[in-house]
Amino acid sequence: MSADLGHADWTSGAEAIVYQECPSCRSVWSFRRGFCPSCGSDTPRTHRASGHGVVYAVTEVRRAATPEAKAHVPYTLVLVDMAEGFRMMAHGDAGLAIGDAVAARYALFSGRVVPHFSKATTKG
Repeated sequence: MSADLGHADWTSGAEAIVYQECPSCRSVWSFRRGFCPSCGSDTPRTHRASGHGVVYAVTEVRRAATPEAKAHVPYTLVLVDMAEGFRMMAHGDAGLAIGDAVAARYALFSGRVVPHFSKATTKG
């Protein structure tokens, strides 16, 4: 089985988001696996994401899930449709809305580095 797990990402403390793509069916997903969840191929390819996307959904968390998260309440969680074709959940700035173009940065949350999305700046 060839999962190409050599790319470090935020789940291991690196400031990066990675995703996988199936060379057989072209499906894309985040959270690495040793196989394609669509067709079962055991040769997914791992890539680093650009960090750019569009907000699909937004929610504000007002009750901490853990004692460590209590210091952050309230905080915003977003579902982001990433430019590479997968959807991910992450932290986001307050005030983000569905349809906003966003870019990832990385921030500490309860002692861990996590992706945090802010409105993308436009040049022009």
